[in-house]
Amino acid sequence: MTQCVLLNADYTFLNLVDWRRAVCLMAKGKVEVIRDSARTIHNASGAALKIPAVMRLIKLIRTIYRASVSFTKRNVLIRDRFRCAYCGTRRQRLSIDHIIPKSRGGKTDFENCVAACKACNLKKGGRTPSEARMYLKVKPYQPTISEFLRLKFENLGIYEVLRELGVY
Repeated sequence: MTQCVLLNADYTFLNLVDWRRAVCLMAKGKVEVIRDSARTIHNASGAALKIPAVMRLIKLIRTIYRASVSFTKRNVLIRDRFRCAYCGTRRQRLSIDHIIPKSRGGKTDFENCVAACKACNLKKGGRTPSEARMYLKVKPYQPTISEFLRLKFENLGIYEVLRELGVY
């Protein structure tokens, strides 16, 4: 795990930070380590240092609450758990498919877009799923921020750690 969870002083999620940034924050005394990961590094003198998995800031940072998850290809893939919405396979190269094609007035948003493998996307073409006789295995939806963070943490494999700590 090269990402560390950074929590605010009130235990709300702030960000994911790289382990190098996490070590710098620890050295400056700006964070308190809540849970260590299994990974260790060695400094120049040979001393071992555990990489943190979850850290909490000492001072509270005021944040502006975002109303919704922004629409990006990566966010659609995270929402669909990196699986094709038509065949359900888990492939490396997924694309975004418009359920109602853009040529027919379909919008580019979470409710009209799903992750699809190249083969299914080419098979469907510029038709609707019913016209192509292809049916969705998942229902597209606009995720909330907390639900999206949970999906992201599950994908990183740290959701159970945060649940044990009572954060999620």
